[in-house]
Amino acid sequence: MKPKFEPGRNMAMKVPAHEYDKTVAFYRDVLGFELIPLDNDETTDTIRFKFGDKVLWIDRVETVSQGEIWLEVVTDDLDAATEYFQQSEVVRCDEIEPLPEGFKGFWISSPSNIIHLVTNSD
Repeated sequence: MKPKFEPGRNMAMKVPAHEYDKTVAFYRDVLGFELIPLDNDETTDTIRFKFGDKVLWIDRVETVSQGEIWLEVVTDDLDAATEYFQQSEVVRCDEIEPLPEGFKGFWISSPSNIIHLVTNSD
């Protein structure tokens, strides 16, 4: 059975360190997007903006040479999604970025190497 998939709420831009400040200034100062405050325990290498009904995360990454877009996909059945992706030969890439302990989700890659975080819709 194919699980149901929908766009998630989060989009992330992984930005090279040397372009991070200018990228943040573009969204904050040029476009005037509203900042979403970070929790005290969150890294300073990340900033969030309201992006319509979505959240745009901009992350400073030392190991990339150009910007990347990462997207979130939510499903009604994470176990079925895991099996479905295996049968569909979708590449799972959990090593791309650690997820918090106990987090219900995993990383996949599209054929064009766009990273997607797959999470439960509940």
